[in-house]
Amino acid sequence: MIGIFVAKFAKGKSIPPSAQNRDDMKKTIQLVFILSLLATSIDLQAQNFYKEKISRNYIFSFGVGPSFAYIDNGGQYRDFKFDIKPSVSASLTKRVTPKFDVRATMGYQSISSGGNPSQRVQDHWTLYGSSFTAKGPAYYFDVMPSWNLIPFPNHMLRSMFNLYGGVGLGIINVTTKQTKSFSSEETPTKHSITTGYVPFRVGLSYTLGPYSDIAGEGTMLFTFSDNLDGNVGFNRFGDHLGQAQIVYRRYFRPKNR
Repeated sequence: MIGIFVAKFAKGKSIPPSAQNRDDMKKTIQLVFILSLLATSIDLQAQNFYKEKISRNYIFSFGVGPSFAYIDNGGQYRDFKFDIKPSVSASLTKRVTPKFDVRATMGYQSISSGGNPSQRVQDHWTLYGSSFTAKGPAYYFDVMPSWNLIPFPNHMLRSMFNLYGGVGLGIINVTTKQTKSFSSEETPTKHSITTGYVPFRVGLSYTLGPYSDIAGEGTMLFTFSDNLDGNVGFNRFGDHLGQAQIVYRRYFRPKNR
């Protein structure tokens, strides 16, 4: 009988005060930890919101893609018989207004004669002392204003797609090795020319994230010379360069700002 009474008493007794205090302390610590995390998250979000209110008004761009040269000995363009060469460019853009930018671009393009000119054409070139072949690099630099079809006041408020483009002014240097025939025994001679050009660019950008875009960009460099290739007056127009590039664009803000 005494054993049954002791068992019932032990089963119904309350939790000792020390154990209750430990449970309360554990719950309090957990609550403080959760509130601290919540407060930190809210504070970081507030800081990021304030930070992104200061627009990233500079854009660094890097592009690569195929290119061609419209030159007198470049090939038969109507039949698409001309050489395709690589091109690379890098640019720095300063956003001036939500719709208007100023962009500086430097780049490289390889140019090459091509095609299969007829004997009549070859005789014409021989008569006038024109180059049959011309191969070499072209380095260029230009500055141009650029307009965005869809304006945006802050880099965080960009549309998913945007169309941009502009026209400017630049300088280009072309160094080529030229021959006056197709003979493999002829030693090429080196020629260099520096001239101005008008760049025309159009691009379609797609937003990758808060600070990055990817774009498809087409460029024409309308030079002021018809002698980049040592062959003058054969084609109807002067010598010009064309490019089609995939461009990565990164928005940034200088560290001192």
